[in-house]
Amino acid sequence: SQAECRRGVRAALAGLPAGSLALAAVSGGADSLALAAALAAEAPSHEVTAGAIIVDHQLQEESADVALLAAQHCADLGLGPVAVVPTLVTASGEGLEAAAREVRYAALAETAAAMGEDHPAQLVLLGHTRDDQAEQVLLGLARGSGPRVLAGMATTRPLGEGGDRAPLGEHGGGAPLGEDGGGAPLGEDG
Repeated sequence: SQAECRRGVRAALAGLPAGSLALAAVSGGADSLALAAALAAEAPSHEVTAGAIIVDHQLQEESADVALLAAQHCADLGLGPVAVVPTLVTASGEGLEAAAREVRYAALAETAAAMGEDHPAQLVLLGHTRDDQAEQVLLGLARGSGPRVLAGMATTRPLGEGGDRAPLGEHGGGAPLGEDGGGAPLGEDG
């Protein structure tokens, strides 16, 4: 629910220094747009600047249009700064989804660092629904990744070399704490 999403965003923003930059990673799908709306609603009470990053993997013919619509939606919510970052993805040994995920995280880290130069801290919010978590576990088991994959996606992970942390919420029922996970192509919810 949107209330769960807002609670997750509120928890992620708690403790950030005033003037920090919190960015929603937005794909253009319903889940990530819900995150953007929650961030726009919660950021003012935490004295945090709220923005968004839209990573366009250019894997679909109309992905640039989807990215621009997502950016406009974020701006309409009052988020700013908003950046659209086009990337190029080349399939790796682990497949296109894994390659897209690596490119996405690198683009998020680099863009957040550039956008946040004048802020005491940067935070990028991504979200993964329970369905995304289950899919990740099943894909890992199918690849023979071993028991480590049973833990699912990490709650936090380093973002870039500066050690920034990106909360990866695990909320159910389509209530994300951010970007659509699982390497879904831009504009599709996992």
